[in-house]
Amino acid sequence: MLRPLFDSFWRAAAYCLHPRVIVLSLLPLALLVGLSFGLGYFFWEDAIDGVRSLLDSWDLLHALFSWLESIGAGNLKSVLGPLVVIFLATPVLVLLSLLVVATLMTPAMLNLVAQRRFPLLERRRGGTFVGSIVVSLGSTAVAVVALVASIPLWFVPLMVLVVPPLIWGWLTYRVMVYDTLSEHASKDERRELIRRHRTSFLGLGIATGYLGAAPSLVWASGLMFLALAPILVPVAIWIYTLVFAFSSLWFAHFALAALAELRAEQQLAAAVVLPPPGDPTPLPRPSASEDIA
Repeated sequence: MLRPLFDSFWRAAAYCLHPRVIVLSLLPLALLVGLSFGLGYFFWEDAIDGVRSLLDSWDLLHALFSWLESIGAGNLKSVLGPLVVIFLATPVLVLLSLLVVATLMTPAMLNLVAQRRFPLLERRRGGTFVGSIVVSLGSTAVAVVALVASIPLWFVPLMVLVVPPLIWGWLTYRVMVYDTLSEHASKDERRELIRRHRTSFLGLGIATGYLGAAPSLVWASGLMFLALAPILVPVAIWIYTLVFAFSSLWFAHFALAALAELRAEQQLAAAVVLPPPGDPTPLPRPSASEDIA
């Protein structure tokens, strides 16, 4: 059972070096830069003026600005507006970039694995785009309810390291399995693969969930060292995209290999042709010695 998991793991890691995967991993950075320049060109001055007007309307900040001027740091007031705009705009730009990449990346990773490793695997299209949305939204709602209900367990020692990853792992496996198999597997094949490999799929989801926590370390570093944030934030986005690509590749390799094995078993079973009812199998011709006897 573990051998297919490790085999698909190393294959996914090797595929991360493919030029197409590298280009896709750099796509959110390109989108982030493009959106930043575009929005900055049209809305930068208006946004800064709006923030400065809002800050000037707060009486509490007047005392702070007066104190800054008294210690010779009055210039900080002029840079506060742009800083606020940047800190408010960055999360929105990051989420938009990652949303576009997430939408494009899973189909791209699936096609890459299918073309290079399973070119003869028939596409039976047992899933739809609407079905993917329904599964994603439904599973996300269940995961959110489970997370809220499990909050009391987080205060038990070490449970916070177990319960949330289990829930996110379940969510990841639900969404990834449907998206990975929707193009190639029929509905019955997808149900059979989930029945056979439910534990392995859940393990994949939990493992990729822990890997997805890696960019959080970079975000934390960016908050601790604001001077390095312009460098650390793009690095975190790139790491997150690579983790997403690796997760898609890992699920694609494992799921498509399991599907190919299932179809091989079905073909082998179909090759054993039994005689139809009322048509008995002809008996072998007796030998000459049997005729004489």
